[in-house]
Amino acid sequence: MQNFKTKQETFWAGKFGDEYIKRNQNYLVNIPFFAKVLSKTTNVASIIEFGANIGLNLKAIREILPKASLSAIEINPNACKYLETLGDIEVYNQSLLDFKTDHKRDFVLVKTVLIHINPELLSDVYQLLYETSKKYICIAEYYNPTPVEVTYRGHKDRLFKRDFAGEMLNKYPDLELVDYGFLYHKDNNFPQDDITWFLLRKKL
Repeated sequence: MQNFKTKQETFWAGKFGDEYIKRNQNYLVNIPFFAKVLSKTTNVASIIEFGANIGLNLKAIREILPKASLSAIEINPNACKYLETLGDIEVYNQSLLDFKTDHKRDFVLVKTVLIHINPELLSDVYQLLYETSKKYICIAEYYNPTPVEVTYRGHKDRLFKRDFAGEMLNKYPDLELVDYGFLYHKDNNFPQDDITWFLLRKKL
């Protein structure tokens, strides 16, 4: 296996990441969420997801924007095999921490991925999200007003909650908040994890 910078990367690239694939297969619950988020945008023709896993978010987005070009960065090689079967998706099988922006996309997505990044390297990931975005950044993560670590499926040092979007807004003055909301695990029709989402936009 590739040598990674952090133990969190090794965790997701290996057995635990493979097991995650088996637990998460339903993309349909994502369609209403992305329909709402994308309704707040204009002229989105290119999208990249940071930490796409097997593409459940991108499959939902494709239902809404079938003509948009899609890209995915994913650390787990088995997840990438799923992504490649979806067709017409540019797949980067690598860690976010190794990715270099090749060209900007209209819409940059990160969903329940920042929570698993080593906090010491978050600033680098923020910079990458910012540099890769031509206009929009969508952050959907577990929110907490102050940084906190949470035991994740019996594992320590693997999940960190904080105000990711707020930190990006503070770091980059030319970003503005377009909209935000909450996904609830007891939603009657489209339950997901308890995720808080934020849509940011670069000011013109």
